[in-house]
Amino acid sequence: MTKKEQWKQYIFVIKQLTSREIKRKYARSYLGIVWSVLNPLLSMAVISLIFSQLFKRSIDNFPIYYLCGYILWQMFTGATNAAMTTLVDNKTLLIKVKLPMEIFVLARVYTALVNLGYSLVAFAVMLVVFGVRPSWAMLFAPVIVLFLLLFSLGMGYILATAYVFFGDVKHLYSVFLTLWMYCSAIFYPIDSLHGVIRMVIEMNPIFNYIDGLRQLILYGSIPPALEIVRMMLWGIIMYLFGYYVFRKNKNKVMQKI
Repeated sequence: MTKKEQWKQYIFVIKQLTSREIKRKYARSYLGIVWSVLNPLLSMAVISLIFSQLFKRSIDNFPIYYLCGYILWQMFTGATNAAMTTLVDNKTLLIKVKLPMEIFVLARVYTALVNLGYSLVAFAVMLVVFGVRPSWAMLFAPVIVLFLLLFSLGMGYILATAYVFFGDVKHLYSVFLTLWMYCSAIFYPIDSLHGVIRMVIEMNPIFNYIDGLRQLILYGSIPPALEIVRMMLWGIIMYLFGYYVFRKNKNKVMQKI
């Protein structure tokens, strides 16, 4: 089998695994994929009801401000949480079928990207509802998503490896995500923050991606060069490091499974 044929086979497997994950996720739901559209809208309605009055002076168009952070956060957490358990969930396939282990992590991360696509339907509707005008800067959004995807994939490789050896990683990561969420300024402005806490938030990779998207959507401008560089570095470095950890422990993972 040639390299080209192998890649076609791997892409086909990733698509099939992604299709399986989506069907399993919505298997007991009457609305199915529609929940991926409704979920960000319902979340936006609740958060806006609670915080819009509190932040109305410091944040213009709070619902869109929140949605920019929410949809990217959901993609990241969806990708990494799903990738974490993929090797254990698919151990039968790993043992019986000769497929690269990377494919299973890729399929989970790709599933999160597909779910983001569904959420963007709701996001586009809200942009129209709240009168956000389209701009050329919005064409930069796929670049931000790409580097966030790389960052998520790198994290996914690390978590998938760790979970094989330490099942408690799942619970620890859940607690860590709660802290990480509050440090990502999803529903509050950072303008009023100063000192170490502001510096921590500004260096937070997820905040960089969220803030970059807000620059595009709310202000119609490309993010500052320094922020773009940080987004690129976080994405590339995390991917390379995660893949290195994954490859280095591949044999140990197979023995453990």
